[in-house]
Amino acid sequence: MGTKVEVKLAPSILSADFARLGEQVAEAANAGADYIHIDVMDGQFVPPITIGAQVVAAIRKWTGLPLDVHLMIETPERQIAQFAQAGADIITVHIETCPNIKQVVQSIKDLGVKAGVSLNPETPASAVSKILPEIDLLLVMTVNPGYGGQPFIESMLGKIAGLRAELDDKNLPAELEVDGGINVEVAPGVVKAGARVLVAGAAVFGSGQTVAQALRELRASLV
Repeated sequence: MGTKVEVKLAPSILSADFARLGEQVAEAANAGADYIHIDVMDGQFVPPITIGAQVVAAIRKWTGLPLDVHLMIETPERQIAQFAQAGADIITVHIETCPNIKQVVQSIKDLGVKAGVSLNPETPASAVSKILPEIDLLLVMTVNPGYGGQPFIESMLGKIAGLRAELDDKNLPAELEVDGGINVEVAPGVVKAGARVLVAGAAVFGSGQTVAQALRELRASLV
């Protein structure tokens, strides 16, 4: 079996009840979430439009947990300062939207925020190789970004394993996060492949159970 790895759970508010968002965030925090994952979409990089920095600032008042802000937007460098000011602890940008990824990552760090980079399912792992030493978090999308509740793309397990091996071989500290279709069936295999932070939206907020129950079951599936 080997040493048990520490896995963080990052409930995604994309599937929360927006009419009672603060309460849902507090429920997740009280139920043992490690991060609160916030999906920001602009209607350009991905079809939907979700939320902006004002909502992040509002969530900040409800929890002391790290806010893991995932910018699925074009030209993210224009918005980074607002999200940092709103209380983001981690800001993740997409490699696909940043021709000068090094500069964008540095600008996030200059604001005193952890920097993450994400890649879409069709983007090869090699696209992030050069930036891995500079980042705090690497987010692998395991669905096509945009809509919650999509099924996990099984072929992504190989990509996760390859990136885990690269991080370990180079002794790099970036957390390996996975987002898309995570539930109690999928989670164990994803962790086995090397993920250390699991984003879960529908499985936590849309399961028909309480948030506490859903997080407990997700955590239990990893034992």
